[in-house]
Amino acid sequence: MSTHANFNDAEKKKELTRRVLWKLDCNILPPLALLWLANFIDRSNIGNARIAGLEADTNLRGNQFNIILTLFYVTYILVEIPSNIVLKKMQPNRWIPLLVFLWGVVTTLTFVAKDFKDLVIIRLFLGLCEGGLLPGLILYLSTIYKKHELQLRVSIFYASASLSGAFGGLLATAILKLDGVRGIQGWKWIFILEGIATCIIGIIAYFFLPRDLSSARFLTEEERIFAVDAHGPAVERFKLDNQTRPLVTKAPPSADSASDEEKAEKDSRIEHAVVPAQDEEEERFEWREVWRGCTDIQTWLTGVAYFSLLVGLYSYSLFLPTIISGLGYSGSAAQLRTVPPYVPAAVMTVVVAIFSDRWKWRGPFVLICLPFSIIAGYIIAITAKTTKVGYIAVFFMAIGVYPSVPCILSILPNNSAGHYKKATTTALQLAIANMGGFVATFAYTPDQRPKYVRGHSISLAFVTLAWVLIACNVAYCSWENKARREGRRQRNIAKYEELKAAGKTKAPIGDRHPDFVLTL
Repeated sequence: MSTHANFNDAEKKKELTRRVLWKLDCNILPPLALLWLANFIDRSNIGNARIAGLEADTNLRGNQFNIILTLFYVTYILVEIPSNIVLKKMQPNRWIPLLVFLWGVVTTLTFVAKDFKDLVIIRLFLGLCEGGLLPGLILYLSTIYKKHELQLRVSIFYASASLSGAFGGLLATAILKLDGVRGIQGWKWIFILEGIATCIIGIIAYFFLPRDLSSARFLTEEERIFAVDAHGPAVERFKLDNQTRPLVTKAPPSADSASDEEKAEKDSRIEHAVVPAQDEEEERFEWREVWRGCTDIQTWLTGVAYFSLLVGLYSYSLFLPTIISGLGYSGSAAQLRTVPPYVPAAVMTVVVAIFSDRWKWRGPFVLICLPFSIIAGYIIAITAKTTKVGYIAVFFMAIGVYPSVPCILSILPNNSAGHYKKATTTALQLAIANMGGFVATFAYTPDQRPKYVRGHSISLAFVTLAWVLIACNVAYCSWENKARREGRRQRNIAKYEELKAAGKTKAPIGDRHPDFVLTL
C-alpha cells in the first residue's frame, strides 16, 4: 500500500498530524523564541544601561537619549519590506540567523561609545540589522503552520518578548556586579555580554532552523510527505488551508434555493479550501502583487492599529525602569521591580492565543484585552495617589497590550494569499507600526518626573485608537465575508482570468477568490 493510501485513514492522519505538529513545535519554536528574546533584550537594554550610568558617562543632555532611541527606528523601518523580499531568495534559515549575528556584533560594539555621536551611529546600524527579523519570522511561520495554528505559535515566541523585560532586568542586575572589572563600567558589560550571547544564538539558529517542511531533518520521510506532498491530503493540513479551491465560474446557488445539506457542504468546502495548480513556492516576483499588498485596506487598518499599540508597547519596554524609578525606587531595587509586571503578561499572551486559534478569532480578542490597559492601566497610572497603586497599574498596561500583539500579527498572514502579497502585507504592516517608535521614544521625557502624566496620556490615547481601528477591521472582514457568502464576489474570478490572459500576472488568484474566507 502506498504512503498516500495510508493517509486516507482518519486515525493515521490524526496521529501524523499530532506527531508532525509536536516535532515542529519542539524544533522550530525554541530557536525562534530565543531570537525574539535576544531582539527585545538588545533593543531595550539601553533603558537598563541608562539608569546604570550610560547617560552620565556619555554626557547626554536634554532629550538626546530620546533622539538616540528614535533614530533606531529610522533604519529599522526602511529594511522591513526589502528584507522580506530577500528572505525568499536567501532562504529564511540563512537570512534570519545572519541578521541576528550581525546585530549581536553591533550590540557588543556599543561598549565603545563615548558620546552622543557614537551612540547615534550604533543605534542606526542596530536598526538596520534588527528590522528584518519580525516580518521574516511571521512570514516563515506562515509557511509552516496552518492559518488557525499560527497565533499560538506566534504568541509562544512573542511571549519571550514579555519575558525579555523580566529577564533583561534580572540580567542587568547581575551584570552590574561586574562594574569595574578590568576597568570597564557596569553598563558596558551589559552590552558586551548580551551582544556576545546574541551572536551565539544566531549561530545556533543557523544549524537548527529548516529551510522549509521538505528539508526538516527532524521529520521522518513519511511525515515530510504528509506535510508537503502536493498530491496528498496533507496539502489541506499544512500549506494550503488559507488559499483557494480550483477556479470555478459557475455561480453558486441562491440562498433561497440551496438546501441545508448544500449549504453545509459549501461551508465545509470553503473552510478546507485548497489551491489549484500553482504553488506559492513556485511563484515569481511581480510588482503587481506588491501593489496588491500595499493597497489592501486591512494592511492600513491593522498597520495603524499596530502603530498605536506599539506606542504603548515600546514606551513600556524602553521606559519601565525610568517609570519605576519615578515611583521612588532606585538602583537594584528599581531593576528588580521591572521583572514582575512581565510575567502575567507572558501568561496571558499564550492563554489568549489558545482561545484565538480555537475560536478562529483575532480582532475580537484585541477588543477584549485592550480595555485592561486603557482602564486599569493608564487611567489608574495617571490618577494614582500612591506608589503602590502606580506600580499595580504597570501590570495592567502589560496585561492588555502584550496579548494583543500576536492577534494583530496573525491577521494579515491569515487573510493574505500569494507569497509576495503576503510578504508585502506583513512587512508593510510592521513598517507602518514601527513608526510608533518615533512617538514612543519621546513619550516619556525627563521634565515629566516623577509621575510622567503626559507620557501615560499619550500612550492611553494611542492604545484607545488601536481599539477603534481593530473594531473597524473586524467590521470590514465581517462585511466582506457576508458578500462572499452571498455570491457578490464571483466577478473576482473573471477579473483575474482577464489579467492572466493578458499576461499581466502569473501569480495565483489567492485571497481574491470568492471562496476565500477572511479571519475576523
